[in-house]
Amino acid sequence: MGFGIDPLVDASVRIQTGVFAMNAFVFPGQGAQYAGMGRDLAENFPAAREVFEEANDALGFDLARLCFEGPEEDLKLTANTQPSILTVSVAALKALQAETGLVPSCAAGHSLGEYSALVCAGALSFADAVRTVRQRGIFMQEAVPVGQGAMAAVMGIDGEALDALCREAAQGEVVSAANFNSPGQVVIAGHATAVERAIALAKEQGAKRALLLPVSAPFHCELMKPAGERLGAVLGSVSVNPLRIPVVTNVEAQPNADSSRVKELLVTQVSAPVRWDASVETMTRMGVERFIEIGPGKVLAGLIKRIAKGAVVQNVEDASGVRALTGA
Repeated sequence: MGFGIDPLVDASVRIQTGVFAMNAFVFPGQGAQYAGMGRDLAENFPAAREVFEEANDALGFDLARLCFEGPEEDLKLTANTQPSILTVSVAALKALQAETGLVPSCAAGHSLGEYSALVCAGALSFADAVRTVRQRGIFMQEAVPVGQGAMAAVMGIDGEALDALCREAAQGEVVSAANFNSPGQVVIAGHATAVERAIALAKEQGAKRALLLPVSAPFHCELMKPAGERLGAVLGSVSVNPLRIPVVTNVEAQPNADSSRVKELLVTQVSAPVRWDASVETMTRMGVERFIEIGPGKVLAGLIKRIAKGAVVQNVEDASGVRALTGA
């Protein structure tokens, strides 16, 4: 891989010419879903339509209809959300590849999005991935009874101070950093009462914002370890192929090209923090100067703009997004 970047080449020139040292494909996680996602892709691109058909066959129910029509309350159920976002992301990926021929230098995904990245890298088949994340969603929801866990966004407190705050708030329970999303934006997770104590402490210590998130379980904390163990059993029967490109993992924020490590990293990921800010910094150091978010929403694009100043950030979630990159 070539890592050199000419700092004299202005980003606006690069985006016009389509000449980039390295491209990264990045994929969103839970929370990006909305009713209607993917319909435009399926209507315009045979490659995307085939992905939805494959998802329906793999899962044994009409996931495509759930994505295209909702209802929102069903789409928000974790066991449905995870395969739905994965399917839309891979449908967008296949449409993009069919229409543009773009090949990434590396890939990454936020939490659930790491499965989309592994499909992109050729490590997982789509059918295996969609069946696995359906189970992953069930396991993560069942790990903690509804109402006993919580997550909260905390803005304006650095990592060390937040760790100390969580230790003080725990009082024998679990609360810890779950997502390092961008500088100054961290999500915490754990027992609901401990998270509430952490929110109060954060406000006392001058956090810009500290608020509960509308999620059904405390993802990426120690309480998810039972889900990770159950996921490990499912992954035991899944084949992992050689990676065509490295995937920058949530757990280590480093590129992994070793297929023998994929399963252990996915199991650990369930209860470990998502190191998204460090992952983007790693890709920038590798030479990435264009990030293409593939899948529903633009959450990652917004985070990347705050982390990698000057990088070109684009989004592909529908036909117009695909066509904007045609020839690039």
